[in-house]
Amino acid sequence: MYNYLIKIEYDGTNFVGWQSQKNGKSIQDIIERALKKVLKKKIRITGAGRTDKGVHAYSQFANFKVKNKIENKIIFLDSINFFLKKNLVSILDLKKKNLSFHARYKAKSRTYEYLIINRHGTISINKNRAWHVKKKIDLNLLEKGSKIFQGTHDFSTFRAASCSAKSPIKNMKKIKITKKNDIIKISLSSKSFLQNQVRSMVGCLIYLSTNKWSFVDFNRAFRSKKRVNCAPPAPACGLYLKKVIY
Repeated sequence: MYNYLIKIEYDGTNFVGWQSQKNGKSIQDIIERALKKVLKKKIRITGAGRTDKGVHAYSQFANFKVKNKIENKIIFLDSINFFLKKNLVSILDLKKKNLSFHARYKAKSRTYEYLIINRHGTISINKNRAWHVKKKIDLNLLEKGSKIFQGTHDFSTFRAASCSAKSPIKNMKKIKITKKNDIIKISLSSKSFLQNQVRSMVGCLIYLSTNKWSFVDFNRAFRSKKRVNCAPPAPACGLYLKKVIY
């Protein structure tokens, strides 16, 4: 038996999310069907993270086990990408791992990036790939708000009702905000995240940085640990799984 780790890139616009579901096309299903065509066996993959409907990935990972060794990585990548390309899903790399390796549980850190286009004019190139915010964003307030999220906290305010995590306590290792022209990127790193956590945090940061909330309002919502006090979550289209570290 062999255990392989694949690195995956995808545009999540037309998917119900990463995880296999009965109500539509998932990224997991698409990849498993492609693997079956290439390896001639039914394959089950385990992802590093369960991205939601409409969320994209620069660097998602998944592992799968197969009885026969994959002899030629280049042929494997060319073959599987042939079946995936029409769905805007790509397998970027393949690595052999030990049999105990698990793509989800062995991850030491995950980084998500949220992309915002801050201008009045509509967006074309980044349509379905960024959040278009017309009202001017105060970068100083954005950074001030992000600082209180860093460290270990109870993030219940940002937790979806359907979240299955055992605890709302998470350690936000790093939050980085960059701006170039009208493009703002918010990068967040933690070992793991609650369901909807990143989008909910970004939604609250935008309420603060566009003066819909005062800093007191923002801080009160976070400290309340109540979902009802959260701002509307940022749209899924601006969120990317950027990096997973093992």
